[in-house]
Amino acid sequence: MDLQLDQLRALDAAVAEGTLEAAARRLRVTPSAVSQRIKALEGAVGRILLLRSKPVRPTESGLAVLRLARQIELLTGDTSRELGATTSGCDASTASPGRPVRIPIAVNADSLETWVMPALSRAPAGVCFEIHREDEEHTTALLRDGTVMAAITATAQPVQGCRVRRLGNMRYRPMATPRFARTWFPDGPTARALAAAPVVMFDRKDDLQDRMMRRRARRVLDPPRHYIPSSTGFLDAVRLGLGWGMLPDLQTTAAESAGEVIALDPRLFIDVPLYWQQWRLDSPTLGAVATTIAAAAATSLR
Repeated sequence: MDLQLDQLRALDAAVAEGTLEAAARRLRVTPSAVSQRIKALEGAVGRILLLRSKPVRPTESGLAVLRLARQIELLTGDTSRELGATTSGCDASTASPGRPVRIPIAVNADSLETWVMPALSRAPAGVCFEIHREDEEHTTALLRDGTVMAAITATAQPVQGCRVRRLGNMRYRPMATPRFARTWFPDGPTARALAAAPVVMFDRKDDLQDRMMRRRARRVLDPPRHYIPSSTGFLDAVRLGLGWGMLPDLQTTAAESAGEVIALDPRLFIDVPLYWQQWRLDSPTLGAVATTIAAAAATSLR
């Protein structure tokens, strides 16, 4: 196969931006040029690579070529920096000399809100991040389909084509306001109380609260539920007394010190192991990002 760099970049831009028009703006060409490049790429591989829906979606064959496109972009950027090219801002579209490299990463919301952002701020110059927020139990799916190059995940088993590194544990405890605890848990988090007390959930993928209830009650419970798909909003919901919820220690220090929230039982907690998974690619840039993440985890996680 004779795959042209501009064709691979057109596919990458189309998938990342969602439409051919947006891809054209990113590449600074016309939508017709983007379409022609993708068609030429499809002709070269003999497969349909892109479904022209809204947003456009890669086919299974398209995912394989997309991974190649992003690997080439990353390695081109590595070579550019090795040759001493300077980098500019983060709105650039390619990894050509003088252009920044875009690294898509999947991160769970609680890590993103607490320790990951300071780590990314220490990444090498010329790197721009595209963060995909996803539950730590589900981030590997984005690695498998090539959406991201790296992910913080709760899965120790490496995705095919990836390497894995343990980061540490994030500890969660069942928390509530003192008033909520007195009202709903006068005798502590018993099975009866847990079955009746409102609980705060991040979204329908969030299993932490149910895991705690199963561990405590030894059966499935179905209390009233609030769904708050925001890490900060989740904490606010608990602080405001909407319900109890599993909160990470990294997020509750100030609220506990102020007496706004308390642990339902200091002996109850769940440690969520976190791992860094990334493409098995000899990329100094991706390796440097992994190093900054690991260093931050060493001081933030258990």
